[in-house]
Amino acid sequence: MRKFFIAIAFIAATVGIKAQYSSLDTIIKRLEERKGINQNLEAVNIDNKKFVFVKDEADHTERDFIVIKGNKVTYVEVFDDKSTGQSTSNVFSGDIVRSRKNIISLRADMLENKKVPVPVAKTLLLTRQDNILYLIDINTRDRWIDEESFSKVKSKK
Repeated sequence: MRKFFIAIAFIAATVGIKAQYSSLDTIIKRLEERKGINQNLEAVNIDNKKFVFVKDEADHTERDFIVIKGNKVTYVEVFDDKSTGQSTSNVFSGDIVRSRKNIISLRADMLENKKVPVPVAKTLLLTRQDNILYLIDINTRDRWIDEESFSKVKSKK
């Protein structure tokens, strides 16, 4: 009889551990997605994608766009001055390289079809969170959102 109770206790403990393991596993997967690690996004096509970054400062608003077409990229900076209401923009063009580990290197060395001495260079991590594609700048932690995903998020609200 004693062996029977020990067997029942062992089976109950095993089932309880399995339930805890599955909930821990989902929590760990969500945290990994949030950090952008352990994602296999090699099959994700970023050709003809547009990523948007908006930064609101006290005196101006900065809107940046990255448009990817094959291995070519267009990087646009738009500055809106809050005091005067004027907008200024810079349009850079260059190329990108995508590695297997979801890293995208951007180098824009042409400003409105003129060579610049110091190109704009960014190293970005491609990640997906809640079915939305992001580019995370590795140096500044700025998050660029896919424009298609941004439009879907805005329409749901």
